[in-house]
Amino acid sequence: MKRLLGTFVLVSMLAPAAWAQNKKRVAVMDFDYATVRSSVAAVFGTNTDVGKGIADLMVTRLVNDGVYTVIERKALDKIISEQNFSNSDRANPDTAAKIGRILGVDAIIMGSITQFGRDDKSQGVGGAALGNLSGRFGLGGVGKKQAKAVVGISARMVNTDTGEILAAAEGKGESKRSGLLLGGAGGSDSGAGGGGYNMSSSNFGNTILGEAVGQAVSDVAKQLDDKAASLPAHALQIAGLVADVSGTTLILNVGSKAGVKVGDHLGIFRLGRQIRDPATGKVLRTVSTKLGDVTITEVEETSSTATYAGAEAPKVGDAVQNAQ
Repeated sequence: MKRLLGTFVLVSMLAPAAWAQNKKRVAVMDFDYATVRSSVAAVFGTNTDVGKGIADLMVTRLVNDGVYTVIERKALDKIISEQNFSNSDRANPDTAAKIGRILGVDAIIMGSITQFGRDDKSQGVGGAALGNLSGRFGLGGVGKKQAKAVVGISARMVNTDTGEILAAAEGKGESKRSGLLLGGAGGSDSGAGGGGYNMSSSNFGNTILGEAVGQAVSDVAKQLDDKAASLPAHALQIAGLVADVSGTTLILNVGSKAGVKVGDHLGIFRLGRQIRDPATGKVLRTVSTKLGDVTITEVEETSSTATYAGAEAPKVGDAVQNAQ
């Protein structure tokens, strides 16, 4: 009986870790808001990037749900900046797939805002952008008519290997209260005019528009959570170098940031001569010899420890990549 109890406890301790390692990795692109741009300008008194705000809320919701491993927004923004992608690429599945491959994620979540404003679809009264009038909400582009707020969003989950749309979700949020769209927000989210807007703030969340946004995001996130089990796993490509050798213990220069996990099996290769295109001088391929395999035992953000097994001793500078 004690033995069975001990086995049960061990399995209970290991199960969450194993489940966490099997979670699909996703990244969330800024949502496209081109179809509601005029409504957004009427609400805020200026063009405001509500697509980024929706994406931020989606990331927070998915992280809290714990179904996916979600890549940090900073990492995604860095890739977009380095690859010189524009806002128009938000709705392009091929672009999303390319970004996802660079990040090493299983899928990219992208989407559009289809409705944003009052339920009667009438325009708000134009006025000073937020940040003016002592930073108080209530006077700038918020609409004078008492009405409910309605927000609609659609999302797609894109396979980073093929660009195929794996799942689609649509969500709609409607405030339970009626009133001014931004009325009752109270304080001053200064800097809202013309740029991004902090839709994660409690000020915005307490408005009827914030209530509708939160409901729409929650609706879509739940649908995406339900699709997790059916998503194919992305074949993550690991490419790094041996940084230190101590007997059969190796330190590698790739870690969790590159997708390395405890228990992974990788190959160690010695790079040889390079074959170049005689016309351009570009390297076509590098001839490599496999030395052996490693099993990852410890992982940090930018490095990992592995146990080596092979016929020939590895050296610092040897390549480490997916076993072939």
